[in-house]
Amino acid sequence: MRNTRTILLTALPLTLTTGLASALLLGTPHATATEDPPGAAAAGLYAPEANPEAYRQADELESAKRPREAAGLRAMARTPHAVWLAGHTPDEVRNETRGIVRDAARRRTTPTLVLYNVPGRDCSLYSAGGLRDTTEYRAWVGAVAEGIGDSRAIVVVEPDALALVPADCPSGEAKDGKDTETARVTATAARYAQVADAVATLGALPGAKVYVDAGHPAWHTVDSIVPRLIKGGVARATGFSVNVSNYSTDHANAWYGRLISSCLAYVDKGGKASACPTQKWKRADAQRWLDRHVPFAPDRMKHFVTDTSRNGQGPWTPPAGKYRDAQDWCNPPGRGLGARPTTRTGDPLNDANLWIKTPGESDGECLRGTEGPKDPERGVIDPKAGVWFPDQALELVRLANPAIMPAENRLPGRGR
Repeated sequence: MRNTRTILLTALPLTLTTGLASALLLGTPHATATEDPPGAAAAGLYAPEANPEAYRQADELESAKRPREAAGLRAMARTPHAVWLAGHTPDEVRNETRGIVRDAARRRTTPTLVLYNVPGRDCSLYSAGGLRDTTEYRAWVGAVAEGIGDSRAIVVVEPDALALVPADCPSGEAKDGKDTETARVTATAARYAQVADAVATLGALPGAKVYVDAGHPAWHTVDSIVPRLIKGGVARATGFSVNVSNYSTDHANAWYGRLISSCLAYVDKGGKASACPTQKWKRADAQRWLDRHVPFAPDRMKHFVTDTSRNGQGPWTPPAGKYRDAQDWCNPPGRGLGARPTTRTGDPLNDANLWIKTPGESDGECLRGTEGPKDPERGVIDPKAGVWFPDQALELVRLANPAIMPAENRLPGRGR
């Protein structure tokens, strides 16, 4: 999936506690299902079966006498991460979802599920796909809800779907030569309705915490994304997600999330999103505005979850003037794993740090404005979106922050 795209323009007290950890508390966490401090009373997060290519690569590294890197890859694979629902039909996705939540319940953990099947997703570009129309999508979401049932789950609704609506897609021409603007407007209205309906359906489940995607700090400004979140039904969600599949720093994500949450609260009380401070404001000016206009406790505001799967080194800065379209979101070099998944973030608005993007899987075949077929930054043809990318996986492990490879004198066993 894509994130920062060239077709677009580009404080509260922390002593209060969040609600998610206690809401998802299921007992003693599974041994590999949380990165919380030993003995901490935190919710266990679910570690699904990893991409088998991760273990295949680890075995190859072990055979090549590179045990630390092999151990790091296995640790990455065992770390809790999201499941992107892939079932194409309602029956398929119902059974897939039911199997996941049951497995998670047996382990006394909580799964993170990602819906990524909205019609016309990703402007039919790198992560093209999705269902054909609203009717199909409503049935598919309903099947996901049936699969979850009364079980506990964290649900991220449609990464990029609101940050990249059909009206943002490159314009085209209809067969009769007329501009397709009318069709784009219609499709955009349908997109908002589709996401809002999904949020309402899933938000009604007793054990689900639902977050609709809000992009990342280097994409939309707060006053741009907030109206989209409102149209997408965030009022009926637990909150929103930030930085899915992207690389923004923890600091930037936390501030972006706080500003969005504050703006949503301000608009809910009759204010206008256009008056809200954005991430481009000076921090002191924005804080003064918040102190004056958003005197709400965190439990009266929308919360968020943050994808920390690949932001350990922050965003990539492309070489100046080298590429016509650097695609800084697409398999950028030199990135590392970020903070381990946890519901104990220390931020009353940030419910959890999660590995939403599966680290090690490609973003797509990146050409960076060249004719290709190789990624000019890497010198290889990048795998298609969602396919295991060994070079990138090893980078993420080597450059993880905090480190994930064991110290030289402390190599774990090869258990999977």
